[in-house]
Amino acid sequence: MKSLSFKKDLIGVQEELLRFAYKLTANREEANDLLQETSLKALDNEDKYIPDTNFKGWMYTIMRNIFINNYRKIVRDQTFVDQTDNLYHLNLPQDSGFESTEGAYDL
Repeated sequence: MKSLSFKKDLIGVQEELLRFAYKLTANREEANDLLQETSLKALDNEDKYIPDTNFKGWMYTIMRNIFINNYRKIVRDQTFVDQTDNLYHLNLPQDSGFESTEGAYDL
């Protein structure tokens, strides 16, 4: 597809893509960021687009994939293993004088 025609098609689907991005993100700023990232990825991969195929579908697929990848990254970054329960045992002296935690309350 010629570059000028590609850019016209890209401009022509911006409003629809923004609505789709908002449905995915439920946040206006994130929707704008997603639209921008999608547009840049499409421009970078213009040579991979096959002319006379569903341009809008191609763009929606790019946006959906970017959204999924971003979501997975957020989930991965927020996932951690809480090992603070194990830290309690490290701070206890070997012989605390108490056989159970109930004995500690008798003081």
